[in-house]
Amino acid sequence: MKTNVLYYGDNLEILRNREHFPDKCVDLIYLDPPFNSKKDYNILFKENGGVESEAQIKAFTDSWHWTQKAQDTYQDIIINGPLKIGKLMDALNETLGHNDVMAYLVMMTARLLELHRVLKSTGSIYLHCDPTASHYLKLVLDQIFGAANFRNEIVWKRFNFHADAKRFGRVSDRILFYVKSNEFRFNKLNEEFSEEYLESKFTHVDSDGRRYRLDNLNPPGGRGPIYEFNGVTRPWRISEDKMTKLNEEGRIYTESKVAQLKRYLDELQGQAVHELWYDIPPINPQAKERLGYDTQKPVALLERIIQASSNKGDIVFDPFCGCGTAVVAAQKLNRKWIGIDVTHLAINLMRVRLRDSFKIKAEVIGEPEDLSGAKELASQPDKYQFQWWALGLIGARPAGEKKKGADKGIDGVISFLDDPTDKPKRAIVQVKSGHVHVKDIRELKDVTSKEAMGIFITLEEPSKDMKVEAVSAGYYHSPIWNKAYPRIQILTIEELLHGKNVEMPPLAQASVTFAKAQKIEKKQGKQMKLGEKSETYEV
Repeated sequence: MKTNVLYYGDNLEILRNREHFPDKCVDLIYLDPPFNSKKDYNILFKENGGVESEAQIKAFTDSWHWTQKAQDTYQDIIINGPLKIGKLMDALNETLGHNDVMAYLVMMTARLLELHRVLKSTGSIYLHCDPTASHYLKLVLDQIFGAANFRNEIVWKRFNFHADAKRFGRVSDRILFYVKSNEFRFNKLNEEFSEEYLESKFTHVDSDGRRYRLDNLNPPGGRGPIYEFNGVTRPWRISEDKMTKLNEEGRIYTESKVAQLKRYLDELQGQAVHELWYDIPPINPQAKERLGYDTQKPVALLERIIQASSNKGDIVFDPFCGCGTAVVAAQKLNRKWIGIDVTHLAINLMRVRLRDSFKIKAEVIGEPEDLSGAKELASQPDKYQFQWWALGLIGARPAGEKKKGADKGIDGVISFLDDPTDKPKRAIVQVKSGHVHVKDIRELKDVTSKEAMGIFITLEEPSKDMKVEAVSAGYYHSPIWNKAYPRIQILTIEELLHGKNVEMPPLAQASVTFAKAQKIEKKQGKQMKLGEKSETYEV
């Protein structure tokens, strides 16, 4: 199987392909599937200079419906799935009926069965969800992975404040942590003590300035060696010889009625990470790592999961990878990775993110590789997938939907700096998958009348009249490079698949598409503790 690769397509179909995913092939699975909140999730873009644009793209609609596909998947689980899973789905169907929630659970159950198959016996799975779905999903996970293999329901506090009119504010998500077997891998993690904890517990300071807290020497159940120390005879937690040695080393506190052990702060690694995660903030609008993807999770959240349940060289798999935070965290921590997403918009975002962060050119499986594949994609009901894929071939950002004053006839944009005054310029892009005509080029010329350049991408071959019309638009002259570029350019999909690209100023494509991801460079040196920066960030 391949690693460090992205897949485009339905993750259920890809998972069922055993050439891609044989049995017991991945070490850690993290998934953040849609929550069935019936909400539209958008990608918000940023213009040059970091100013957020009104332009946005609907990445996906977070809702599921009981369709024929849901019915077929349900039937497949009942007939071909494990008996206990079939019984559970039948009971849920009897209780919930054929509604959106049941469609969501059917979709998730089919995929969780495959995820259980591909997970190694030493592996773990973390399912990120919100409280509206966690109780149903836990029933499914108990049946597939086994109730005994449930480890934690992690509560991640993702908001500091959220007011609701008729209930307590909802500020947290749930992450359900299950393992495949008792052989599972787990690395105990520690986090830094809070200032409040330090102030309340480490209240003593030695003459050499070392800060410590006191710990009692009571034995478990009151059963321990009995002897006299510092005027007190009683059972102790440690032997008399060890007590004498520690006292000689100055590690026993004798100023209290009963002697106590000194716990020095500089010898402790921190407090163990528990199931309440309130120390990892969400991605706020000013965060450097923010890419404008509505459901983006912080890298620190995924780092904690990956550090806890995998080692260097292990395979981390995210079947709903969205903007690719799990992939980025895995690459940063020297793990192998695999990501799947069903939209070309997310695939393009991940491709750009990996390039910006690590200078990696990601391999994508499932994208068209030739003209026939492009035609097949163009024939799909969702026409945006072809459009987003085509825009990705030239590094263009989808134009999005403006709330007001929408640009007509614009499918994509390449924003660039090519002016001594640093005023941004634009090359606008139109994508056509069907029949094209000379009037399309005339309309593009009209739309680009106030822009630097216009790019016309077509699946069909352009006519002679179209080429003549494009040439008649003249040239864009670069003031920095002192070079002329065709103002209207026609590019066929076949040409793009064979390496042809837009003729434009060389630095233009360095500042395009999504918000630029942070550059991540690995530091050389000692093994980092949790919470330390193992890489240097440059925006």
